[in-house]
Amino acid sequence: MKATGLVIAAASVAGASAHAIFQKLAVNGVDQGTSCIRLPQGPSANFPVTLVSSNDIRCNVGGSTGVSGVCSVPAGGTITVEMHPTYAAADQSCSVEAIGGAHHGPVQVYLQKVADATTADGSGPWFKIYAEGLISGYNAGYWATDRMNDNCGKVNVVIPAGLAPGNYLVRAEVIALHAAFQTNGAQFYITCYQINVTGGGSATPSGVLLPGAYSPTDPGIYWDLYRSFSSYPLPGPTVYSGGGSPASSSTTVRTTTATTTARTTTPSSTTRATTTPSTTRATTTATTTARVTTTSSTTTTGGTTGISAPLWGQCGGLGWTGPTNCASGKCVSTNVYYSQCQP
Repeated sequence: MKATGLVIAAASVAGASAHAIFQKLAVNGVDQGTSCIRLPQGPSANFPVTLVSSNDIRCNVGGSTGVSGVCSVPAGGTITVEMHPTYAAADQSCSVEAIGGAHHGPVQVYLQKVADATTADGSGPWFKIYAEGLISGYNAGYWATDRMNDNCGKVNVVIPAGLAPGNYLVRAEVIALHAAFQTNGAQFYITCYQINVTGGGSATPSGVLLPGAYSPTDPGIYWDLYRSFSSYPLPGPTVYSGGGSPASSSTTVRTTTATTTARTTTPSSTTRATTTPSTTRATTTATTTARVTTTSSTTTTGGTTGISAPLWGQCGGLGWTGPTNCASGKCVSTNVYYSQCQP
């Protein structure tokens, strides 16, 4: 793939508040708090992993260490994983997109059977129970991330009814594709949850290892979001045959008018009206203030691609092969995997 002016222009819409964190869990509609969630920490908590060969691709930076709680889930029950831009209370509102900045891409959920969810490091085999990618359209289309935004950051996933009981890690991921036209440009937003499945049967699905299941050149990871396409190959293994059905506890209705922009939410539906006849949605995440960088910043003056990254675009990080100089601002290192052009 070749980066074009159109690609760079499209990537420039990713603002400072475009990153996000899976940070909540509900079981059959009941909030479980945070005691069983391996929440990313620090000022870079909502930043992505970009190197698929790193152990961080399992449960994010620091996610190999467990927490004290384990949430009980009946086999056949529904878990709801929930994403928001930051931990700030203002960002929990449905009026704020869960992941903004045109970060289109798939949502996938994996399970790993473990002896003790509080100590497991994620090194065992993972099997996929949920996956949704491109839903409709192209360039850039309507994606699982868009559906998640329209559902106030919530993704409902059915735990397969036939699973053997016991402890599991749940791995929820969004793969943002806005910069995936470059090797290691796909952005993985990952959180792991610790659960105990009760009831169920005796199924112990085979799985894949992470790292290992993903390659930087996989078609669904190395992907030009801004070209014409009508389908998208989901990365990783296929969904386990006993899982993969989205739960239907809420309904999303998208409507369009020429004069009104509104978004209203009830417990059972979400209605969104836009000002254009397309499915383009206005983002309200530009006011997020929780993305504070405490690391030193440097301005790069060169790069190997001949392309300057836009403001708020990626400009560096372990394994990054894209632009390393900024068209505007400075290239700020936020962690070993990610640097960003900032004013």
